[in-house]
Amino acid sequence: MDKPLGWLRRNAVVIAGLGTLAYLILPNVVVTVFSFNNPAGRFNYAWQEFSLDAWKDPCGVADLCGSLSLSLQIALWATIGATVLGTAIAFAMVRYRFRGRGVVNSLIFLPMAMPEIVMAASLLALFLNMGIQLGFWTILIAHVMFCLSFVVAAVKARVLSMDPRLEEAARDLYAGPVQTFLRVTLPIAAPGIAAGALLSFALSFDDFIITNFNSGNTVTFPMFVWGSAQRGTPVQINVIGTAMFVIAVLVVLAGQWAGNRRKKAQPK
Repeated sequence: MDKPLGWLRRNAVVIAGLGTLAYLILPNVVVTVFSFNNPAGRFNYAWQEFSLDAWKDPCGVADLCGSLSLSLQIALWATIGATVLGTAIAFAMVRYRFRGRGVVNSLIFLPMAMPEIVMAASLLALFLNMGIQLGFWTILIAHVMFCLSFVVAAVKARVLSMDPRLEEAARDLYAGPVQTFLRVTLPIAAPGIAAGALLSFALSFDDFIITNFNSGNTVTFPMFVWGSAQRGTPVQINVIGTAMFVIAVLVVLAGQWAGNRRKKAQPK
């Protein structure tokens, strides 16, 4: 009994980590498995038989690929907007001292703590009072607003860890402000900027609550999935979900591979 208990004590953290990982991945495994299902009725909730029909025609359901394309466009533009603004704000918050800096810092991070439904209702009231027609642009504005805080958090953490002596050395070597930023500051801050951008894209792509309040007649992919769940979930939704999961895993693996290769290339 002592040996099994001792082994469990030594590996408790590893076992807990593997169990948590399995718990997180299990829904994705179910989605992947049921993307190869051929359901008997409208609902893809019970396994019937193996089929590749949905994979051969992922756009076989009306408006599915249209809503997916719209979500990708909104996520891309929201990522660009939030990344540019968030990076500028992060540098300003770290590098400069100004009156009201603490208040601005609190306001920037407020959307991260605020329930989404509160922000959604507030933005809806703002757009209606301003007479702005709900649709693509209202969704985009809303997504940039709630993604901004996450970009600021990621970039700010990276900028705080930067050694200012590197920029001073560049200036001592007669590099101008633009050259110093492009060749020294930006490459060092790039991992934080990339992390914020990836997080923004993921948050924007799968958002439902804020989008539902401010979309008008525009239907994004999460809204299409929600509507389909009321009348029957097509297998193609599982196909799209599986493809997005695989792409995300490949991006993470590629990032880790690039990071490890860069570390090996650095002189010891």
